[in-house]
Amino acid sequence: MTALDRVDAPLKVSGSAPYPSDFTLPDQVHAVLVQSTVAAGRISAIDTTAALAAPGVLAVITHENAPPLADLPMTPLGAPPRFPFKDDRIIHCGQHVAVVVAGTHEQAASAARLVQVSYETAKPVLDLDDPRAEVVDNGWGMEVDVGDAEAALSSAEITYEETFDIAPEANNPLGLFTTLASWDSDRLTVHDCSQWPIMTRQALATAFGLPESDVRVLVPYLGGGFGAGLRAWSHTLLAALAARVVGRPVKLVLTRPQMFTSVGHRARSRQRLRLGMTGAGRLVAIDQESTAALGAEEDNFSAVVLGTPHAYDCPNVATHDRQVRLNIPNPGFMRAPGHAEGNFALESALDELSYRVGIDPVELRLRNFAEVHPQSGLPWSSNALRECLQVGAERFGWRDRSPVPRSTRDGNWLVGYGMAGVTFGWYAAPCRARLSILASGTAVLKAAATDIGTGTYTIAAQQVAELLGLRVDQVRVEIGDSDLPPAPQSGGSGLAVALTGAIQVAAANLLRALLDEVAADARSPLRGRRLDEVTASDGRLHLIDDPAVGEKYADVLARHGLDELTADGELDLAAAAADAGVAPAGAFAARFAEVRVDEDLGLLRVTRLLSVVDGGRILNEKTARSQIIGGTVMGIGMAMFEEVAFDHATGRVANATFGDYLIPVNADVPDLDVVFVGGPDAFSPTGVKGLGEVGVVGVPAAIANAVYHATGRRIRSLPITIDQLM
Repeated sequence: MTALDRVDAPLKVSGSAPYPSDFTLPDQVHAVLVQSTVAAGRISAIDTTAALAAPGVLAVITHENAPPLADLPMTPLGAPPRFPFKDDRIIHCGQHVAVVVAGTHEQAASAARLVQVSYETAKPVLDLDDPRAEVVDNGWGMEVDVGDAEAALSSAEITYEETFDIAPEANNPLGLFTTLASWDSDRLTVHDCSQWPIMTRQALATAFGLPESDVRVLVPYLGGGFGAGLRAWSHTLLAALAARVVGRPVKLVLTRPQMFTSVGHRARSRQRLRLGMTGAGRLVAIDQESTAALGAEEDNFSAVVLGTPHAYDCPNVATHDRQVRLNIPNPGFMRAPGHAEGNFALESALDELSYRVGIDPVELRLRNFAEVHPQSGLPWSSNALRECLQVGAERFGWRDRSPVPRSTRDGNWLVGYGMAGVTFGWYAAPCRARLSILASGTAVLKAAATDIGTGTYTIAAQQVAELLGLRVDQVRVEIGDSDLPPAPQSGGSGLAVALTGAIQVAAANLLRALLDEVAADARSPLRGRRLDEVTASDGRLHLIDDPAVGEKYADVLARHGLDELTADGELDLAAAAADAGVAPAGAFAARFAEVRVDEDLGLLRVTRLLSVVDGGRILNEKTARSQIIGGTVMGIGMAMFEEVAFDHATGRVANATFGDYLIPVNADVPDLDVVFVGGPDAFSPTGVKGLGEVGVVGVPAAIANAVYHATGRRIRSLPITIDQLM
């Protein structure tokens, strides 16, 4: 493991890293959105007269005068959101109903307040239990039905059935989502807060009837997305549309309240979980079903229970996902979607059962460890969950706790200890990378990936440096540009696996191309050598068994009159998975939490939190640890603070500011301990696993389980609030 500082750190700490909101263009103007104040109905009239007469206003675009756009294409992550200017219908509060374009942002914002919108309102559908709500049975091909769960539950020695509720959460990265769109004839260039430039390019090209080669999406830096940047949201289309209408570059920056209604959120969900167990603590049946909120005219991917079937060894498993269409802003992806919610229910239930059967919570999970993949029976490509549990228990001092609830206190504080196991899903998409050696002997990597704060620039530079035998400062990484070789989204914890694998292929192809250049060169000591005979170090290629025989990259290029030598690499692990002979594994982890609860006031404090993670080969311990820490903080927020409060009558988000929407602050976060265990993954070409999301999973369950141990109160809904503990 290498603990290398981020290569982009100097730019970030000096304020020089260019985020989408930092870009400006000559002759640029500004757009501001007008949003619906009702959740359901139709627009009966829009009066834009006063807005059009306001100083600096260039255009007011509504459904009445907007040029038509084509429907957006389906993506691997589901259908795109409905474009709000297609007609006069309103399907959620906060829906965009007009966009005002003016010379300055202040002029546009002032004029936007002058747009008068009248509505024919309808009663919105806002609750999962509303009988008017359309229920969509959509497992997205991820549901499992193995064995006979019903029969196993009927005959089980111990049965369990409970319901778990999780409130909606907002992604809310610090940086406001921004789009800057400009047209050069029929060529569209967009700076956007996208975690997936290739998808955004495809969406814009389809919407405006352009070849994809005529659309360029730029995202050199993104301050955060947490999944919000994985869809082509309508504000991006509207910025491009406005730029075409006024014939000038248009910049559109969402406000903080608009972030709550415009870029998705973790959907509210409810889970019914039934378990069957022997008296010795072995699982014999799991039946888990989820109901999650969905936008009124949405088909967005949502699979809450997708992680449960692979978590433990159980012969009878049934899972089911359904969604309910509501008049709410479209839910979307939020870090560890599905896994975070499903794990909370399963790991809370296992903790509850551990007390019923009288088996230590860690031991209960060890007894149900899946030696092989539970459904396929294939060996795991790697699985150090057992080590996560054992190392975590030892490091945390788990065995020293009193197992009796409400038995440990410090003055008025009840002290509790809880834990949770974590099994995260495997994911990787096709990826290409282009690698060049320049005449200077330095290297350039190009790919249309993004760095959303996860450290992609750094691990890519490290990987290239290692494979080509260069220093990291001799490698330049160019990403965040859809004109570059296509790469998958920064989401699903699959980019690191896909990109580093593509880099490895590109590096091999580049070194092979270098050997081809000197194959007939009598002046080269590497003439006629094969790739398996050489290795790279110190900026040169040389024989493995005789490092003195070799030459520098710069010398080869100079002798052959080349400015650079380039090779592409492509990897499609998903296509290879079916014939791999193993079950590709994602990350595993164990979480251990210590909490204190004030017996009189119901105050909850997390005082210790340990994460033991099997992340495969760790390319950079410093950035990997940072990912787990960041995810853990989000898990604390999910457990204790975060809830998007929808007004039950109007569907309006009632807490759409950082003054009202609670998130963890420094005082809420203890020192977080992170340990990595396990080794390189056998299926991943570079041995790595994705770490971007596993940091969230298991934290809410560990905290809730610790609350039970402290207080004797079992909490099955998130967030855990003071009224539940009083």
